[in-house]
Amino acid sequence: MKRKKVILIISTVVLVLMAAGALYIYKEYNRTHKDTAEVKADYSVAATQLIKNFEKDEQSSNQKYWDKVIQVDGRVKDIIKDDRGFYSVVLGDSSAMSSVRCSMDSIHNKEAAAVQKGSHAVMKGICTGFNADELLGSDVILVRCVVDLKK
Repeated sequence: MKRKKVILIISTVVLVLMAAGALYIYKEYNRTHKDTAEVKADYSVAATQLIKNFEKDEQSSNQKYWDKVIQVDGRVKDIIKDDRGFYSVVLGDSSAMSSVRCSMDSIHNKEAAAVQKGSHAVMKGICTGFNADELLGSDVILVRCVVDLKK
C-alpha cells in the first residue's frame, strides 16, 4: 500500500513538472517582441553625438547604450532597401563617413518609405553595437527601428 502511494505521488509530481515545462516552452516559442514605437526611449541623442561617443570611447558607450532603446535625431544620409524589401535608414552628417544605421522593424517598413533623403528624422531603435572602420567609416547599429512621430 505504501509503495503504490509513493509511486502515485512521484508520478503526479513528474506530470506537473512536465506540464509546467511544456507551458513554458510554448510561451517562449510564441513570444513576440514589444513594438518599439510603444516603448519609452532610455536615451535621446543626436546622431552625430552618438557617433562621437562611440568613436571617443567604444567600451563605455557599449556599456551605456547596448541593448537600450535609443531615440536618435539627425539628417537622413541614405535610405537602403534590400532585396527582401526591408529598409534601413542611415542618419548622420553627410560630409562624414560615419553614420547611425537604423534597420527598420518589418511592421514599420511603410514609415521608412515615406522618409526623404536629406530630411531631418527622429528614429527609435535598440542599439546592438558599433562597427569601427577607419577607411569606410564607423557605424552605430540600431535594430527594430521605427520613425518616431511623437517627437
